[in-house]
Amino acid sequence: MLDALKKAFGGSDETHSPSGKKGDISREKSAELYEKARQYFPGGVNSPVRAFKSVHGTPLFIERGDGCFLWDADGNQFIDFCCSWGPLILGHNHPKIREKVTKALEKGLSFGAPTALENELAELILKHNKYIDKLRFVSSGTEAVMSAIRLARGYTGRDKIIKFEGCYHGHSDSLLVKAGSGLVTFGETSSAGVPKAFADETIVIPLNDKQAVHAAFSQFQGKIAAIIIEGVPANNGLLIQDHDYIHFLRSITKENGSLLIFDEVITGFRLGFEGAAAYYDVHPDIITYGKIIGGGMPVGAYGASAELMSHISPDGGVYQAGTLSGNPVAMAAGIAQLTELKGSGFYKNLNQKTFQFVEAIQRYATAKNYKVWIFNIGSIFWFAFTDKEAIRTAGDIDHNSMEYYKVFHRELLNRGVYLGPSGYEVGFVSAAHNKTELEKAKRAVFESLDEVFRHK
Repeated sequence: MLDALKKAFGGSDETHSPSGKKGDISREKSAELYEKARQYFPGGVNSPVRAFKSVHGTPLFIERGDGCFLWDADGNQFIDFCCSWGPLILGHNHPKIREKVTKALEKGLSFGAPTALENELAELILKHNKYIDKLRFVSSGTEAVMSAIRLARGYTGRDKIIKFEGCYHGHSDSLLVKAGSGLVTFGETSSAGVPKAFADETIVIPLNDKQAVHAAFSQFQGKIAAIIIEGVPANNGLLIQDHDYIHFLRSITKENGSLLIFDEVITGFRLGFEGAAAYYDVHPDIITYGKIIGGGMPVGAYGASAELMSHISPDGGVYQAGTLSGNPVAMAAGIAQLTELKGSGFYKNLNQKTFQFVEAIQRYATAKNYKVWIFNIGSIFWFAFTDKEAIRTAGDIDHNSMEYYKVFHRELLNRGVYLGPSGYEVGFVSAAHNKTELEKAKRAVFESLDEVFRHK
């Protein structure tokens, strides 16, 4: 069927109607902006996936967002399930966030000094999160993870860390690594410019493989500072791990004097206020956050026990600093957003409507015998063109299936639904997605799946 897909829909990135049934949306202004952007930025973008290299057509340049909707430079309206890659759990341009940010803006943009807003957001987080005692605000998820790794190494006096194939933790040098050959390997750099010496301190092993974890601790006994894992791996598909496996990681790190780091940049405040730590009922040593805690503004944070955090400068010898850390505008946005998340029944309602949305699509696909499975946890979902009902490792993903997603993505855009421009990326439902718009989106998904599988 893949050959039929390529023949029917074409492999180029030109915007043309693949089926004759639904004309492609206009991208004329977006295409003009993209050509200009290519003069200024590598690949015309400031983050690689935005370049639409994995899907059809040129990138959409977004002009505005409101509620669950986006509008691009050509005036096309979309129901948005990307939600700025996760932070917009309340939707775009939420009035309470906008009001709080506007008040902060009136007082100044940045001071490089403490503000009461930092205290307010920290108190809101710590009072409702039993897994951390203290935290440190930074400016991005990458920075939070980088700092957490440094803290783990400084605390334990060890250099090596274990990460898992298929987990992404930002673009810091020691984490831009992939697995080599063999069960337990030093990482191989996955980006030019990363020194081999950095990669040699990172051990990369498969997910969902207890034997590999045991082997790593045996081979590098007394040298491993920490295991780091996404709360739920959601940067390379949605690789939901069993509770038993996560509890195993907690046990083996304790047994070996190593730390367990949960990267909750995506799952923090998304699965629930206490994120994946509460979902799995596991107490990690260090947790990193981002995205949602900024309410749409750039922000990150890492937290741990008071004893562990006492090793961070200026109290301890692990140095970390940032001019824009605790930026007042970002703090204001975070306060407004997290206050809403504390509302009665917020997560129950959000997760329930996401489940109902996903379940309806899965029923349709199953009834049509379409080879597609929609994975879901909380308000996160992922379309996988597979007949596997469980995908727990990167190796379980059929990379050829991304050809289906390319067609699916274009068909959805033509019907006014926006998903991330890569089949490896997850989607998000926000509080702003109401029943009416979810019904419209479902119909668009049904029609798009029909087009994808029309040539099977």
